[in-house]
Amino acid sequence: MWSAPPAYPRRVARWTGEWLPGTGDGGQGTDQHGSRWPGEKLGLPESGVGSAASGGARLLGLIVDLVVAALVTAIFLHPSLQDPAAMQEFNLWSGGVWAVISVISAGFFGFTPGMAVVGVRVARLDGAALVGPLRALVRAALTFVLIPAAVRNADGRSWLDRLTGTVVIRMR
Repeated sequence: MWSAPPAYPRRVARWTGEWLPGTGDGGQGTDQHGSRWPGEKLGLPESGVGSAASGGARLLGLIVDLVVAALVTAIFLHPSLQDPAAMQEFNLWSGGVWAVISVISAGFFGFTPGMAVVGVRVARLDGAALVGPLRALVRAALTFVLIPAAVRNADGRSWLDRLTGTVVIRMR
């Protein structure tokens, strides 16, 4: 039986720490923002469970989610590669299925099917157990736009993470 991992991170930096200077120690081995590894300012470990997820894992999880959504859609609506109108309808429905899968699974479980495959999950910075449907909806809407999901800071957090007060961490 699946058991929820502990709520990470337990200790977080000030919310202004992402853009105000002087929040790092400026010591050897730090990046330009004062961190030695992504997520250090948020209290995340350097590696292993609870560390910041890589961009590659996040992208692979999204691709898996999109494939799952297309397969579920194909059960009800058969794609026809020769018919552009049919493919446009299929893609529209597939995007809707992806949104529903993403919002429900991330909102209530902290991860989507694709995130589970690659071993990452979404955690709230305030330590709450659930991401919640509203935050998951905002994350899905911004992921759909793509640019907010792609631009990340030194802690590996995208714009959608910063807007919703979340971070994507490793589960294994």
